[in-house]
Amino acid sequence: MTLPLTPTEAQATAPGLPVLLKDRLFRPATRQKLLAFASLLVLMVFFSVASGNFLQVDNLVSILQATAVNGVLAIACTFVIITGGIDLSVGTLMTFCAVMTGVCLTYLGLPLPVGVLAAIFFGCLSGFTSGVLVAKLKIPPFIATLGMMLLLKGLALVISGTKPIYFNDTPGFSAISQDSLIGQVLPSLPIPNAVLILFLVAAAAGIVLKHSILGRYAFALGSNEEAVRLSGVNVDFWKIVVYTVSGGICGIAGLLIASRLNSAQPALGQGYELDAIAAVVIGGTSLSGGAGTILGTIIGAFIMSVLANGLRILSVAQEWQTALTGVIIILAVYTDILRRRSR
Repeated sequence: MTLPLTPTEAQATAPGLPVLLKDRLFRPATRQKLLAFASLLVLMVFFSVASGNFLQVDNLVSILQATAVNGVLAIACTFVIITGGIDLSVGTLMTFCAVMTGVCLTYLGLPLPVGVLAAIFFGCLSGFTSGVLVAKLKIPPFIATLGMMLLLKGLALVISGTKPIYFNDTPGFSAISQDSLIGQVLPSLPIPNAVLILFLVAAAAGIVLKHSILGRYAFALGSNEEAVRLSGVNVDFWKIVVYTVSGGICGIAGLLIASRLNSAQPALGQGYELDAIAAVVIGGTSLSGGAGTILGTIIGAFIMSVLANGLRILSVAQEWQTALTGVIIILAVYTDILRRRSR
């Protein structure tokens, strides 16, 4: 019979703290986040040296504002991509939610809280529709969300009459994104409310993915959907829930961009999904599903915003900026392939 180890013997045979830290530090997901964060620092140093305007307060605030919108969209994409799906409609869904907010507040004259809830409601409704197309009708996510992207773009144009909807008669709407609660307490830190909302959404999303049944099933679906189905889980239901949650988060992004512009621009939105998906993949979320973190997604969103802003300051032509975004997406996907091979 084997005798139990004494505390001294157990301590001697247990892996030391440096070994545990090393194992945690060199996990693929941790390496990806560290690599992304190092890339962000390198970009900021490079643009700071290349242009004295980069570190000006107004420019940094502009980067934060842009990251707030793209970051919230990227969080929405993270939920779907972790399940092994894809959502190409997040950009136009954001615009559609902004337009529906304009309809409620400007056309119907409803109170501000109703407009805020309307954006989230129509986001959830659209996400629910995409989820039903994918889960119940078995349409591939790429095709289903591509169709939703075109549908929502058309609806936004039709409902708005192809004209912007302004919020000049809605007091407090622009404050959602542009004012700074932090700046009122610390004038030296004029961080816009949109950034505060981004981090609140990120914190809530991180808790949901890590500590809720929705998060556990999302990762399980992305890892092995058939095994989850055979274990008796209602796969279709949880897929629909994931797409619905993602749509609601897109509604928040619609509020942020409408508040930032003080208008709902019906022709805006297409193309945002590329930056959002790129941010998700750069942050370490696998396109094959089953792996990803919200923290990585936020780092990826900051990389995309800093890169776009820095290239604009250096007067790089827009077409080259678009080409570079495409290269980044290809490299990020190839890195994900290499990471999966190593596992």
